[in-house]
Amino acid sequence: MKKEKTERTKQSWRKAQNAPSLSEVNNSVAIPKNAKFFRKLFAFMGPGALIAVGYVDPGNWATSIAGGSEFGYTLLSVILISNILAVLLQSLASKLGIVTGRDLAQASSDHFSKPFGFVLWILAELAIIATDIAEVIGSAIALNLLFGIPLIWGVCITALDIFLVLFLQHKGFRYIEVIVITLMVTILVCFGAEMVMSHPDMQAIAKGFIPQSEIVTNPAMLYIALGILGATVMPHNLYLHSSIVQTRQYARTKEGKKEAIRFSFIDSTFSLTIALLINASILILAAAAFYTTGQHNVAGIEDAYKLLNPTLGSSIASTIFAVALLASGQNSTLTGTLAGQIVMEGFLNIRLKPVVRRLLTRVLAIVPAVIITALYGANGINELLIFSQVILSMQLSFAVIPLVMFTSDKQKMGEFVNPTWLKIISWTVAIFIAVLNIYLLFYTLTSL
Repeated sequence: MKKEKTERTKQSWRKAQNAPSLSEVNNSVAIPKNAKFFRKLFAFMGPGALIAVGYVDPGNWATSIAGGSEFGYTLLSVILISNILAVLLQSLASKLGIVTGRDLAQASSDHFSKPFGFVLWILAELAIIATDIAEVIGSAIALNLLFGIPLIWGVCITALDIFLVLFLQHKGFRYIEVIVITLMVTILVCFGAEMVMSHPDMQAIAKGFIPQSEIVTNPAMLYIALGILGATVMPHNLYLHSSIVQTRQYARTKEGKKEAIRFSFIDSTFSLTIALLINASILILAAAAFYTTGQHNVAGIEDAYKLLNPTLGSSIASTIFAVALLASGQNSTLTGTLAGQIVMEGFLNIRLKPVVRRLLTRVLAIVPAVIITALYGANGINELLIFSQVILSMQLSFAVIPLVMFTSDKQKMGEFVNPTWLKIISWTVAIFIAVLNIYLLFYTLTSL
């Protein structure tokens, strides 16, 4: 009877899987058998850090800076709520990959018709390009602030990171994780130092994590809150997470999958907590440095950089800020490359050489950035950064809804299907995000 049930679950997938997700690194990271809890946890940790990168990329900086400078600590509660939603969705993505052996792109390709699957692929590619644009712009701004390199040349220089990605992929997946974790720690340390220098109001910070009715009643505050919520969960992260959890050599059995799900949840929750601390630090820094000194219209990254030194009375505050920005841009580059490979292979079963895949995505990001920079300069590049976040908002539901569908389908998930309480929460979140992003898009377009 049990065997028949297993067969029915397998048959719920319409077609056989052609190859494992990220086949060159799938099942490649050893997990020690019969080891103690923390040793096993250490072996499972890593994918969560790659996911957390998407929550602190340069695209999120401008929103947090604007929110902190204009409204002080009030929007900290929005960052906290966004992080809770992220923990839920990323846990569903990792569970899908572990249980089914398919990433979200492969599962979508299998479940939907070819035409609709093709549409989902196009939307996923647009999301990755939009993410890459934010990374390109963030790195270019950081190079300009640190070394005086013109923005247009900084945009072009970012193409060189292709070789870093290829080198790390050749070395092994653990090397990519170590680099990402190192850069995340760098960002956290930088903002930790900035916060110490800014002397924030600790009582106001604690109050800021409690949701206030003013967030909904004040239109200007609501718009920035929607921006924080709408751009927090990145579509490409859901595809990425469902794939990279499969790099671990866990036993592909019921018990092995249960253990992998548990450790993966701990890994991603811990890493997303670090992301929460970083995002909160950006807003707290803006609130302490600008809001309390009456500088309420600091919306751009360059504005924040120029004002930090005189406001905080420190000669290195702006430099630390720019170093964190450069680390953020380079960190996101690594995960964007992997997500692009997963999406193309999963939806189309087309396997390009990593250098070709990376060049294709990066060129599609660099070309608009170069054109906008040449024509409109710094103001234009900031507008492009905001536009990239709107594009991401538009794509999010096309990844979230299939994810909730698949993990709530007993035929696909078997005994690992979402329980009723989790189905209710997941669908509520999916609908909430859809409505939120439609409103954000409408508001943005009508404000142009």
